[in-house]
Amino acid sequence: MAHTAVIQVKLEKELKKDADDLFADLGFDTQTAIRIFLKQAVKWHGLPFEVNQLTPNADTIAAMKEADRISKSKNIKKYYSFSELLKEVKADM
Repeated sequence: MAHTAVIQVKLEKELKKDADDLFADLGFDTQTAIRIFLKQAVKWHGLPFEVNQLTPNADTIAAMKEADRISKSKNIKKYYSFSELLKEVKADM
């Protein structure tokens, strides 16, 4: 590289270690991963992935509340293995 620039980023030690480990498993170092990210951002004229806030909609919230209620109910039959459930379903066929 004829002309280079330095970018410094402060981040948590654990995040850096986790990122370093991940990229090493993928066969490259964190500097290369950052370079890939920047090249993709330039290529796509924006972030190379979707950025959003994961907020569940009303249906999802209702389903989560129902699942919580069911899991705490003493009137709902519980299965302790998939094979136990499957055995009962086959018996009802």
